[in-house]
Amino acid sequence: MTSETAKLTQDQEWAGLIALTAQGDQVALATFYDRTSSQVFGLVFKILNNREAAEEVTLDVYTQVWRQAHAYDRTRGAPGAWLTMLARTRAIDRFRAGAVERSRIESLDAAALFASDDDTPEQEVEGQERRKFVQQALAVLTAEQRQAIALAYFYGLSQSEIAEKLQLPLGTVKTRVRLGMMKLRDALAPYEAGLVP
Repeated sequence: MTSETAKLTQDQEWAGLIALTAQGDQVALATFYDRTSSQVFGLVFKILNNREAAEEVTLDVYTQVWRQAHAYDRTRGAPGAWLTMLARTRAIDRFRAGAVERSRIESLDAAALFASDDDTPEQEVEGQERRKFVQQALAVLTAEQRQAIALAYFYGLSQSEIAEKLQLPLGTVKTRVRLGMMKLRDALAPYEAGLVP
């Protein structure tokens, strides 16, 4: 059997499984999953570079196959191409959502969340100056140090929780926090000593 014939046979089998899935056949979906999930996972993992997220997105893809199998049109493309399009779209959506989350966490404007509505105008001005100085101090940190410190102090995560969230060894997280705090202490020393108004 030539590779072209094998591909045609595979496409026919997959198209048949999608058609049965469209009729509510769960066994067909399970078989389709068994035949294709390693390829879907590989593609999603390549985009996300995170095993746990890739596993979740892979399951989402097959949930979408279950819901949208009736919309698959064989005349518009091979079943593998349709599945790849679903997987790529889901993975890119997840990647973008993660990028938004990362930028939110790394935002230096997070300190503004702690402003009180009860401050007097003088306290508000002083608070703005203090925030500005803290933001300047945070700017001396690497993005990784800033992220770890933000997760610890703005979001209240323990170092173990940070390591789990970022998929990093605990020692790496501890080092980032410790070095980041040392840099912050040095950067804030003039303010603490009253050298900065």
